[in-house]
Amino acid sequence: MEAIGAQARRGIAIFGAHGQLGRVLTRVLAPLGPVHALGRADCDVGDEKAVRATVRRLMPGVIVNASAYTAVDKAESERDVAHRINAEAPGFLADAAAATDAWLVHYSTDYVFDGRKGGPYEERDPTAPLNVYGDTKRLGEEAVLARPIVAFVLRTSWLYDREGRNFFSTVKRLAAAGPLRIVADQYGTPTSAAALAEATGAILRHPEAARKGGLYHAACAGETSWYGFAHAIVGALGLPVEVAPITTAEYPTPARRPAYSVLDGGLLKERLGIALPSWERALADVLRGEA
Repeated sequence: MEAIGAQARRGIAIFGAHGQLGRVLTRVLAPLGPVHALGRADCDVGDEKAVRATVRRLMPGVIVNASAYTAVDKAESERDVAHRINAEAPGFLADAAAATDAWLVHYSTDYVFDGRKGGPYEERDPTAPLNVYGDTKRLGEEAVLARPIVAFVLRTSWLYDREGRNFFSTVKRLAAAGPLRIVADQYGTPTSAAALAEATGAILRHPEAARKGGLYHAACAGETSWYGFAHAIVGALGLPVEVAPITTAEYPTPARRPAYSVLDGGLLKERLGIALPSWERALADVLRGEA
């Protein structure tokens, strides 16, 4: 515990702290050491000089990058903005970590895959993103892993929380207006921000964390479709609304999405003894907070 103890006592700088994941991380990581919760007004992660100056001023032992451009469809027409935040900014943060001997935690996505494997994806599987968002996130992964630092790149999937813009909150809002038509032929694993934040904390508390950095899949266990997830949300909330399955072809979007992007979390469990809960369990925990 000494390694992370020493790192955390220097402070934990969370970039993107006002987003759905950042808010939960701020709470979950607080017991590890002083937390600096940084929003865009505090530091634009796409500004290399600002990142360098902010990290040099705070001198944290751990940098957590919870910032990202996540508008998957909008990214198709805003490639430059998505590239700056998702591909370039992680490199800025990694360079700042290298200059200050800090660790870096960075989050990526299941959308780095094309969905054609036919089974859960492992870290060693080749990436082949279908959209701009996935491509820029892949480049961000590579930027972090190329630096000589202790870094954890955590790929997750279908992230949601009670707050913020996400599938969970969208289903709740639309269910109040009438029947829902939800895509049923895209499969993945809903992952709550709380489950991912808890896994992040567990990684940083691991006594051998300094020797076990790298790329990991950190998503909840199991799989479902967007339709299955919506049906579970509506049912658990007791909302009297019909949820009808539709195909991807019936709901065209600017960005192509993988038909199957389930992530295999075996490596995280094998190397660090950490396993996220099933997506059903995580959803139940989130819904308890709705009461």
